[in-house]
Amino acid sequence: MRHRLIRATIALVALLAFSSLARAQQGLNNNMYNKLKESGPGGPAPKRDLTGSWAGPVAAQKGDDPSLTPEGQKLFSMNKPEAKFHVAGSNDAFVRTCDPLGFPRNIIFEIRGLSFATMPDRVIILNQYQRAWREIWIDGRELPKNVGGTGKDAPDPRYYGYSVGHWEGDNAFVVDTTGLDDKTWLNGAGYPHSIEAHVQERYTRPDHNDLQVSVTVDDPKLYTKPFVLGTASFRWLPSQDLEEQLCIPSEMLQYLQLIGEPGGGGLAPSK
Repeated sequence: MRHRLIRATIALVALLAFSSLARAQQGLNNNMYNKLKESGPGGPAPKRDLTGSWAGPVAAQKGDDPSLTPEGQKLFSMNKPEAKFHVAGSNDAFVRTCDPLGFPRNIIFEIRGLSFATMPDRVIILNQYQRAWREIWIDGRELPKNVGGTGKDAPDPRYYGYSVGHWEGDNAFVVDTTGLDDKTWLNGAGYPHSIEAHVQERYTRPDHNDLQVSVTVDDPKLYTKPFVLGTASFRWLPSQDLEEQLCIPSEMLQYLQLIGEPGGGGLAPSK
C-alpha cells in the first residue's frame, strides 16, 4: 500500500536509494488474493448478482498495445510515467500528489479489493483503494451526449465518468462509461484519453467464487481502433472485510521533499 511505504521511507531517510521499482515490486502482491486462488468454485453463481466484496490481484493483466492517432501520439509523448522518469521526473498527478486515479485506471490498478452493492435502480462499485465509489445506473437511462459542451445544461466531465449498465444473460454485467475528465491517464504508462472516450467493462461471474473483468477503450480521437486495456480475475472474499487503503497527499509531499526530489535516481523533469 503506497502510503505505508511512504511513511516507512520518510522514517528511514537514510534509504535515499529507495527506488520506484522497489516500491512497485513490494506493492504488486496481494497475499489474501493468492490464498483464495486455491479455493474451489464454491457452487453456482447467483443469477444477476455481483453483490459483496472481492479480492483482486493488485494489477490487471495487460491488454492490447494501442495504436495512437497523431493527436494521441502527441499527448502521449507529453506524459512522463513514474516507471521511466522516476517519481522526481514524473508528471503523473497520482504519483506526485495522490490525485484520483480516475477511471478506467482504477479498475486495472490498485485492485486489491472491490465491492458491489445492488439497489433497485443502480449498482454501486466501491474500490478499496482511495475508497472511490461509482454509480452504475440500470434504470434504462442513456449516457449523456454533451459532456464538456458549451450549453448551459452540459454536464462537466468527471474523474469516474457517467456509467450505465445492463445484464447479458444471468452472469455477465456490462457497464458503459463516457464523460471522463481528460486530465487522467488510462494507465500508469501514460496513455491519454479524450472526453469522448467510451469505456466498456464486462464482469462475468461463472461460479460463486470467481469474477472476471475485461476493460475495452474506444476513443477514435486518440486511437485508431478500440483496444482491450486489461483483464483481471477476482475471488470471493469470505470475510467480506476490506481494509482502508489511501494515498495521502501530505505524506506524498513529504516523500517528494525529503527523498523523491533530492535523491531522485531517474531523469530530471524537462524544462
